[in-house]
Amino acid sequence: MVNSTMVTEFILTGFADGWKLRLLQAVVFLLIYLATNLGNLLIITVTTIDQKLHTPMYFFLRNLSILDMCYISVTVPNACAQSLTGKRTISVAACATQIFLVIYCAYVEVMFLTIMAQDRYVAICQPLRYPIIMNHQFCVQMTLASLLSGLVYAGVHTGNTFQLPFCKSNVIHQFFCDIPSLLRLSCSDTFRNELLIFVSSIGICGSCFIFIAISYTRIFSMVLKFPTREQGKAFSTCIPHILVVSVFLSCGFYEYLRPSVNSETTQDMIFSVFYTIVPPFLNPIIYSLRNKQVKKSVRKVILGKRYSGK
Repeated sequence: MVNSTMVTEFILTGFADGWKLRLLQAVVFLLIYLATNLGNLLIITVTTIDQKLHTPMYFFLRNLSILDMCYISVTVPNACAQSLTGKRTISVAACATQIFLVIYCAYVEVMFLTIMAQDRYVAICQPLRYPIIMNHQFCVQMTLASLLSGLVYAGVHTGNTFQLPFCKSNVIHQFFCDIPSLLRLSCSDTFRNELLIFVSSIGICGSCFIFIAISYTRIFSMVLKFPTREQGKAFSTCIPHILVVSVFLSCGFYEYLRPSVNSETTQDMIFSVFYTIVPPFLNPIIYSLRNKQVKKSVRKVILGKRYSGK
């Protein structure tokens, strides 16, 4: 294009410019990162060591914990380093890698949460058929299908994004590279990219959300037939799951489906936190560490001896 300079690197603005605010951001992100990895590492350890937890539900919880450790590691360490050093440039190759990994982890996260909703539905609504439906072969196949299809999904979106020429400003108003921010920097028509994002998001993520909602609706219908004490226990387990899934998907939809002409603000970065950082942080708490069996296994691991208790 005439009189245009092609972008060779991008600048991430982050949340703040002042040193004290940057330090605060780095400390908060670092604490969340450490807590997330510690919680997920505990889940991985106990579900691997304890033979009683070798069931389909804990198989998926272990996979989700591994994924969450990878998911939060894609964005947070780099954001902390940039805040502390003040160096906010990122190469095009590094930006493309970050986008690919964020999309891949987010896609697989949605798939795992959908499969786990199916697992809970079968366990509660069809308990006699649970060993047949949720057998080991099915669990492995669904996990591999999620991981492999995620490579295709992330590859298509990343490839289509970096086929565009970037000859406007190279400043990304975000703490990590994401597709909506890059589309605003392109000097060519981005309609096809936006259409692909819309169709794929509605088709895949929307379908998963509907499936999850239907699964939990049927679960609630069944739970209402239980004694009052068991109802409270079931609702206290299921409702946090739904809240995290809803926040995760709604914030992701907001970021990726809103018009690209809108300017980015701090509020937009906060929404990004809710679909990249909050789910990995909360998942080990609401899915596992509130579970009595898991807590007992965690005590065994921490104490290094067989724990016996009520």
